[in-house]
Amino acid sequence: MAEEKKDLAVNEKKEIETKKEHTTPLKRYLPATDIVETEQELLLYMDMPGVDKENVTVKLEKNVLQVDGMIETKPYSELKPLYTEYNIGNYTRQFELSNKIDQSKIEASMKDGVLSLVLPKVAEMQPRSIQIN
Repeated sequence: MAEEKKDLAVNEKKEIETKKEHTTPLKRYLPATDIVETEQELLLYMDMPGVDKENVTVKLEKNVLQVDGMIETKPYSELKPLYTEYNIGNYTRQFELSNKIDQSKIEASMKDGVLSLVLPKVAEMQPRSIQIN
């Protein structure tokens, strides 16, 4: 069976268009996110290159999970680029959670510019086998 050859496609950073005003002059980007579902949980992997763990906030309010990643601008403040292909900016994304997620057990970790979120499913929503009597 011959393997099908696929070319990698480059996804451009998507700037968020918002009507809200922000106090920081940087652009805001939508972090590329992968969502994986298992029987027990949802796993979210968000790409936020250049964002340190200390500059990430994850908040949960009224079933909305808000993720913000702030870039440290000091390393770029003295630079005068001749040409750029990559703009820097902050990251923000929101997810509306259903009642299938156990909101009290959400976990987050950050490594190498990737934020990992574990959203466990409510125990009664997880698949189970039913014994036949």
